[in-house]
Amino acid sequence: MIDLTKLTTEQQNPRTMTIDEATPLEVVKLINAEDQTVPKTIKKILPEIARAITVIAGHLSHGGRLFYIGSGTSGRLGILDASECPPTYNTDPSQVQAIIAGGTPAIFKAQEGAEDSADAGAEDLKKARLTNLDVVVGLTASGRTPYVLGALEYAQSTGAYTIAVTCTENPEAEKFSRLSLTAVTGPEAITGSTRMKAGTAQKLILNMLSTGSMILMGKVYGNLMVDLQCTNQKLKARARRILTDVTGCDSETAEKLLEQSHGAVKPAILMHLTGMDYPAALEDLKKHNGSLKRALKEVSSHG
Repeated sequence: MIDLTKLTTEQQNPRTMTIDEATPLEVVKLINAEDQTVPKTIKKILPEIARAITVIAGHLSHGGRLFYIGSGTSGRLGILDASECPPTYNTDPSQVQAIIAGGTPAIFKAQEGAEDSADAGAEDLKKARLTNLDVVVGLTASGRTPYVLGALEYAQSTGAYTIAVTCTENPEAEKFSRLSLTAVTGPEAITGSTRMKAGTAQKLILNMLSTGSMILMGKVYGNLMVDLQCTNQKLKARARRILTDVTGCDSETAEKLLEQSHGAVKPAILMHLTGMDYPAALEDLKKHNGSLKRALKEVSSHG
């Protein structure tokens, strides 16, 4: 049984004790003031987050997968982050996955009892057939959610690299994690409502984990998402814009290049700047582990 008296996320916040008497403007000011404390807590653990993205990028580059697993808000945040990786960074859907306690129904409707089973967390990961190439990120604001603890303990037994993302001091999840990302966000504006500051902290950390690892894997050129999938009109327009910005070509040329590269931006850039055809551009990018910058530098050095 979890002792809530020991969790800072369950303590009453002295700054919001009379929030129920506040005007609408005062309410949002109080919430906003609490929100502003979150980035400061994350700043304290940036070295650990940097280590995490290095680990994740290394495992993904060698054929591993990244799994987020959590319950409630934490689980939904994992799903949000994982689902954005294919369109933004052209990852295979199996490469970054998210698992939530209670399964698909829990995405849309709270399944509060689902988080209480450690066995369920282990079982859900067993189905994924983990290996020591994989990374499992357990998301639990309290640091003590049985479902997540069970998942992390099972992941450890397979040799997968385990990371805990928590928001309270001395989280139990540390016992089952090789790396602990603990952002202590303190009492919520509404006592125990960890979808607020704790949820914000987890979202910011997840942004860094996925984005940072993708940068290290060469999926960003400058600050441009050169590995995006052209799956809708907005992304097609962004792809053309990236091509024109990087190469200096006009929109019509960019459109033709994207047709030749089957919508892939990185080879299209390489094709325009080097004169390579599509197969040669793909091969050159493969030789440089997907890094457009390294590929272009080599061409320039032989220029």
